Amino acid sequence: MKLGIIITLLIISVVPAFAQSVISFDVDTTEFVPGEIVELTGTVSAGLEGQPVAVEINDADGNVILIRTITSDIDGKFILKFKVPNDVEVGDLDIVTNVELDGQSFSESKQVEATAAPEPEPEPQPACGAGTILKDGICVVDTSKQVESEPSSKGGGCLIATATYGSELAPQVQQLRELRENQLLDTESGTSFMNSFNDVYYSFSPIIADYERENPIFKETVKIAITPMITSLSLMEYADSEESVLGIGISLIMLNIGMYFGIPAIVIVGIKRKF
Repeated sequence: MKLGIIITLLIISVVPAFAQSVISFDVDTTEFVPGEIVELTGTVSAGLEGQPVAVEINDADGNVILIRTITSDIDGKFILKFKVPNDVEVGDLDIVTNVELDGQSFSESKQVEATAAPEPEPEPQPACGAGTILKDGICVVDTSKQVESEPSSKGGGCLIATATYGSELAPQVQQLRELRENQLLDTESGTSFMNSFNDVYYSFSPIIADYERENPIFKETVKIAITPMITSLSLMEYADSEESVLGIGISLIMLNIGMYFGIPAIVIVGIKRKF
């Protein structure tokens, strides 16, 4: 009787210890994040090489989220890579590995915490310069502020030039702004001219600027047309008095009339005479 009790006690004490040595495993992370790849590695004891190993993962409510069966190699090692389900619940997960020996099942289990998926980082937005705003992911000229400021004594923005050259910071636009503020508006005649010019210019320039942004071919045509005029206006940098502003200004007006109207008219007349 005593011998039977001793044998029973030995079996009870030895079997758990043997079970722990039959199979063991570990994972390469302490937290399961939805969508990430996890690697589970383990070993089985001698004599179980090439035997199937069952892997089961349950969530905190006991629901099965993963079941796999893998086979250990000739060294008794096994590796399993799997993706953490995107819909895994936050909480403790039970990972259980199981192998059978002579009709008896041996297992090892561990707990790993499942965490929420990290919030995606917002895509960086381009930094728009002065006079431009972000629209549909790209920087465009902010015409709203320019139109609002057009009646002022300083005049509004150079809408057509800004739309043509793509930015208020373009050298051509800066040249026109400096010409207006440093030469024309410093004299009485120049201020009177700008006030009259603004009344006419802002009656049609917003429409042309908008059409330039919609039609690249028209934009390039305008650029070709206004470049000679902007180049000629650089002569106004030499105007440093009321008289010089009037003299150079009138000369430039006559020069541009000749370029844009006189020369084309002469060419047209010459063509008609030949044909």
